[in-house]
Amino acid sequence: MRESTIENYLVERVKAMGGEVRKVKWIGRHGAPDRLAMLPGKTLWVELKAPGEKAKPHQVREHERMRRMGQRVEIVDSCERVDEVLA
Repeated sequence: MRESTIENYLVERVKAMGGEVRKVKWIGRHGAPDRLAMLPGKTLWVELKAPGEKAKPHQVREHERMRRMGQRVEIVDSCERVDEVLA
């Protein structure tokens, strides 16, 4: 399965739940998450990966910085993981 397949599934699921997804471009900040998923009462940052792929060290550092600021950051590498983080 490709990362784009998981990304499309994420967008479909969020829209079905009444939410929206934005692709995020970070100027001058490497390692930040790919997507912002906005749902009624819940917002989360999503780092998309191909199945079994892990976050790179610079991504892990940036995700931790964001978490320390109270942000919810999730790494998603499967459609099942999409369902877990949206539950």
